[in-house]
Amino acid sequence: MSLNLDPINSLRMLGLWHILFAPFHISRWTTSIPVKVYEKGAEVVRMYKTMFGASGFRKGMDLYFQRHDGQAVTCEDFYAAMCDANNAHLPNFLQWYSQAGTPTVKVTSSYDEGSQAFSLKLSQEVPPTPGQPMKEPMFIPVAVGLVDSTGKDMPLTSIYSDGRVQTLSNDGHPIFTTVLQFKKNEEEFIFNNVPERPVPSLLRGYSAPIRLDSDLTESDLYFLLANDSDEFNRWEAGQILARKLMFSLVADFQQQKTLALNTKFVDGLRAILRSTSLDKEFIAKAITLPGQGEIMDMMSIADPDAVHAVRTFIKKELAFQLKDDLLAAVTSNRSSEAYAFNHDSVARRALKNTCLAYLASLNEPDVTELALNEYKCATNMTEQFAALAALSQNPGQVREDALLDFYNKWQQDYLVVSKWFALQATSDIPGNVANVQKLLAHPAFDMRNPNKVYSLIGGFCGSPVSFHAKDGSGYKFLGEVVLQLDKINPQVASRMVSAFSRWRRYDETRQALAKAQLEMIISANGLSENVYEIALKSLAA
Repeated sequence: MSLNLDPINSLRMLGLWHILFAPFHISRWTTSIPVKVYEKGAEVVRMYKTMFGASGFRKGMDLYFQRHDGQAVTCEDFYAAMCDANNAHLPNFLQWYSQAGTPTVKVTSSYDEGSQAFSLKLSQEVPPTPGQPMKEPMFIPVAVGLVDSTGKDMPLTSIYSDGRVQTLSNDGHPIFTTVLQFKKNEEEFIFNNVPERPVPSLLRGYSAPIRLDSDLTESDLYFLLANDSDEFNRWEAGQILARKLMFSLVADFQQQKTLALNTKFVDGLRAILRSTSLDKEFIAKAITLPGQGEIMDMMSIADPDAVHAVRTFIKKELAFQLKDDLLAAVTSNRSSEAYAFNHDSVARRALKNTCLAYLASLNEPDVTELALNEYKCATNMTEQFAALAALSQNPGQVREDALLDFYNKWQQDYLVVSKWFALQATSDIPGNVANVQKLLAHPAFDMRNPNKVYSLIGGFCGSPVSFHAKDGSGYKFLGEVVLQLDKINPQVASRMVSAFSRWRRYDETRQALAKAQLEMIISANGLSENVYEIALKSLAA
């Protein structure tokens, strides 16, 4: 059930978001855009909907407006309205607003065949943060389903926890997903009347913004990837398997071993790609590999070269082994109809564009011709830009001609040109540092325009390959740009210099090169306080 708020309530809602997300806001916006903190606020609000359902959430919203329309309110007021409207109490829930850090929840499972009981033991830990060395347990809603050996959801009848049995019912209809209220450091939940050992589907719908550490085996994950009715968990199973595969291949690459792709992984993605029952937008997301930045963030010492080599290998190998399926997906999802913004059209475009990107990575004449045809025949910006991005993966004249053609068509559109800059800035093609340097002199680029800077310079900083080039050319380029930019817009310059803030995460060679640029920036004459503060903090990090 959607809120369907009228215009007045929509305005009130904007005020509500500010109240609810304010505790997570970073006041010194020059350090970073508070995107992640606002996302956390949104997830906290969504947990109310997880606990009370759509209708219960709506009742809470109605009571909130009834009580507080036109007033200055707090997070506690919103919490009270939600709980009172649903005659509920959520102990520890307000810790989400007062306690920093992301909880890690560990889950272990066991099955007793004699009593037909399936147990889930949960424990939580919130890491210490500055000013909060000791943490209290959080209230964490954990949505759970149990999947039987045929891949079907098991009906849930009752759960024993904390000394009492909770009977699950829904007006005589079977219940396949329930939300466990996990509010202590450790708790055990026992599902009764379970006829066989199931595979648990944990944290369905991403019911809480936590890190999950479970005892699911690789076989369990492949099973969930193929069968889970919850699309988030099906996607997450694939992402976990992809991360494990990438880490394994990174280790092989670092030891100069021959890289080989797990056939079970290929088969799993092939089954998803061939499915006629799955939503096309889900398929597009499910076959997309984790990003290079995500993998590097999980490494003790980030290795951009190894991660890039491995992800490129996996992408090309998947494109090679799944070429026929990918070609079929592009063909079957092509449309000459006028652009329409609805779910079916968005999903169709997402799947076609994802498959085209895979195919173009092969850099073969037939798929290059295919991508060129998609670029020329596109009836909307989404598909034309996706085809351009696919062509841009490979250096050469085709890439250059397509980029120039696109710019000539759209040079009068400010936002499109910004996307054009960002596409080139984030490219992983060899020697892209020099390409970005050339773009600084492009007539459409203006160092005085913050959005152009964010597109080109900010985009470049987001490229693990080019920015973290082993020879330090990426770091040197950014150091020089920061000093130029500081004389024009110190706030934007301070945003750019923050790209150096995690320099200690890399190998000693890169550390020395990044440190040298930070020291050069700090020692510059006439440096603004904005840049000096961020550079100094980065150097001391």
